[in-house]
Amino acid sequence: MATYVLVHGAWHDGQVWNRVAPLLTARGHRVFAPSLTGHGDRAHLLGPEVGLTTHVDDVVGLILDEDLRDVVLVGHSYAGMVISTVANRVPERLAGLVYVDAMVPMHGENAIDVMPVTKMMIDGAAAGDEPWRIPPPKLPAPLGLFGVTDPDDVAWLETTLGDESVLCFEQPAEMDDPAQESIPRTYILCVGNEPEGFTRRPVPASRPDGEPVRIHELSSGHDCMITQPAELARLLLGSA
Repeated sequence: MATYVLVHGAWHDGQVWNRVAPLLTARGHRVFAPSLTGHGDRAHLLGPEVGLTTHVDDVVGLILDEDLRDVVLVGHSYAGMVISTVANRVPERLAGLVYVDAMVPMHGENAIDVMPVTKMMIDGAAAGDEPWRIPPPKLPAPLGLFGVTDPDDVAWLETTLGDESVLCFEQPAEMDDPAQESIPRTYILCVGNEPEGFTRRPVPASRPDGEPVRIHELSSGHDCMITQPAELARLLLGSA
């Protein structure tokens, strides 16, 4: 039995894993899919002081409070920043890191460094009444909402999305503990539905200690846990 902690990306909440979590539990594994501060049942806590450090504290707190060990820590999108820093905090608790179409930082980088287009969203928010608050981005058809195009799925997803704090994208990842360098890493890349002009930073071919990593491509929009849950679950099971 493995223990999975599934961490959602920016603007989403823990419900985004609703189709994947049952597939993992059906195989006998424990699954936690928390909503980070400012999202889901914690949406009322959103404020300008909520940042990457807040979300790292959320996940580390869950792991310690539940006394979880040998955790497969999964991060989607922005949560690649989160799980990277969680690994720095509690490397002894983790059996593996899985980056699902996620930001992959180096030590000291923030989300703007990893994905410069983030700066455009921050600049856009600066012109509003609440410059610390970034609403979910909307892309034109046929890209859908985070790559989700089914009308029913889009309607449901819209009910779960919330704003993100600028500080989440400004605070740097911390990856300076040598112990995190040996944690196995898997990268799952969603391909075939990238926005025009989108450039993905190549994922590392090896982890920091030089050992190889696993890289998979999944034909899906960005929110593959909604559009390709069975295939994503299969890849997650293979990473345990």
